[in-house]
Amino acid sequence: MPYFNYNGKNVYYLETGQGKPLLLLHGNTASSKMFNDVIKLYTNHFRIITIDFLGHGKSDRLEHFPTDLWYDEARQVIEFIQQSSYEKVDIIGTSGGAIVAINVALEGPDLVGKIIADSFEGERPLSDFMETIREEREHSKKENAGRPFYEFNHGADWESVVDNDTEALYNHYQIIGRFYHKSLNKLKIPVLLTGSKKDEFIPPGFFQEVYGDMLNKIPYAQMYLFEEGGHPAMLSNSEEFARLTYEFLK
Repeated sequence: MPYFNYNGKNVYYLETGQGKPLLLLHGNTASSKMFNDVIKLYTNHFRIITIDFLGHGKSDRLEHFPTDLWYDEARQVIEFIQQSSYEKVDIIGTSGGAIVAINVALEGPDLVGKIIADSFEGERPLSDFMETIREEREHSKKENAGRPFYEFNHGADWESVVDNDTEALYNHYQIIGRFYHKSLNKLKIPVLLTGSKKDEFIPPGFFQEVYGDMLNKIPYAQMYLFEEGGHPAMLSNSEEFARLTYEFLK
């Protein structure tokens, strides 16, 4: 299996398809497996690259996730691009992966072409979600939808992955509270913000307000919201999202 090295650890990645490189970044408690059913919609136009962030999927495990999780995962992506032969990589990040994608562009602006940031919380974590995240995650580990998803993405040790993620997110909320180290007005590349108006994890009207504020800060940003679909929009509106991606990146 293909790996690259980051701080002495093995990070799993996979490349498939032909064309311009397009990196897909998974969300929290997920892995690159979350894209299995939609990759085929992209491989005719793009060289698709997926990564399992450290501690996830087929990558090396960590005893604890770093508190500044999304920033550290962005450093992993930057390391991959620098070790590869790619000069400019377009990125789709979904849910937590969208936060990573924006951090990659802020910290390594010369490495990135365009970004699609899908179904995420903007610049700060949702306080209502973070205040109850420990209880919600314990419930999700027992419910019919949560446990199979975790097992599918991580295998037998899925519970430790979920627990590590839960503690990192809660600690980030308590200690740091902001997703990015640099101001969004430093993003000088095209950015498309996407989401579903009926996202089950986001309050009604949230994307319109939070994305709208981000549009005022990012010089070359656009927004597209799907009328239907759940979380994340990339999966729940898969075919329309793929067409949108092709139009934005071509």
